[in-house]
Amino acid sequence: MSDQRSESYTLYGSYASYYTAKVRSYLRKKGIGFVERLPSDPAFREVVRPASGSHRIPQLMTPDGDVLQDSVTIVDFLEPRFPALPAFPDTPRQRTFVHLMELLGSEGLLRLAWLHRWMFEENDRFVRMDFGRSFRPQGDDAELLKYGSLIADRMRSYGLPESSEAARAALEASYVSLLELFEAHLTEHPYLLGGHPSAADYAVMGAMHAHLGRDPAGLRTMQTHAPRTFRWVEHMLLPEVVAPEFAHRDVAFAEKDRVPETALALLQFIAKRYGDALLLNVLAFDQAVRRLRPEAGQCIDSERDQPLLPAERVGYAGREQQHAASVYAVWLAQRAQKYFHGRGPEDRAAIESMLGDGVAIELLRAPLTRTLQRRNNRFFFG
Repeated sequence: MSDQRSESYTLYGSYASYYTAKVRSYLRKKGIGFVERLPSDPAFREVVRPASGSHRIPQLMTPDGDVLQDSVTIVDFLEPRFPALPAFPDTPRQRTFVHLMELLGSEGLLRLAWLHRWMFEENDRFVRMDFGRSFRPQGDDAELLKYGSLIADRMRSYGLPESSEAARAALEASYVSLLELFEAHLTEHPYLLGGHPSAADYAVMGAMHAHLGRDPAGLRTMQTHAPRTFRWVEHMLLPEVVAPEFAHRDVAFAEKDRVPETALALLQFIAKRYGDALLLNVLAFDQAVRRLRPEAGQCIDSERDQPLLPAERVGYAGREQQHAASVYAVWLAQRAQKYFHGRGPEDRAAIESMLGDGVAIELLRAPLTRTLQRRNNRFFFG
């Protein structure tokens, strides 16, 4: 056991935060000692933000005083230091599944979770109060609403479709379909890859906890339609690895590099519903790189930690459309692409056979003209 387990990390985040949910769950399941602080903590403003150059949460301060921002970067930093209960399997099909869920389970479900938060009026007061509590934890209701509304109004300003009855019904139907697939999986397995948690589980926690499992509208639907999923969310917040419902299940990934069919069904559903924009990111990025021909090592945007590239006209699904690539999402997609392209022919064939047709395999096969590097919370061309 690593000596670092006796040392404490500090996680800066909040319970309303999508990405903090991923890291909190990871730290607890791994048994990594940490304390959690809100972004209202003076140290966040005075020490953490200047060190990272980013206002985003979560951020993690190490026992040595280094600061890490971004849920994926935090996990990558901690994994070699805490190798027990690894977040990444070492077999090709399972590893590919995990990297795809890092993208699809996190960035793909973000759209569903974000719209579900803001399009249902019953969420409004809770979300504003919860945001306010992160910045004025001992404030009265008026203060919580005041400060929470500043954040909520900024979030809503990013653009929402009209919250009509039909739009909400369609959103709810998509959420229920997702829950039905998750329920089918959780009937037989405690985690996505069997009896062992992985980065795929932590990725899904962003949506399932912070938005869909806490906001009143999402929570009501989850408790009504998906009691197993609700229990899974509860369990993912606890340090125990073995849930009482699966008391005799070995803590191990499924044997022989198998990805359960129910987990694959969940991945394919997310890819079909929410993967097109992520694939367009990759295609638009490739097109931008071919046009701009940037130098190796060039910083994409020294001022922004999650920049967009200029919009490109991309041909996809039989039509052309304008799309501005999200550099962060492309970087995340490249984790899966690089792993896939780095396998031998036999492994690639096994992965392709597992995924079949659709967006998931198209993401892996998409051009990888220029890799991205992330250093000091900024992106660079490789």
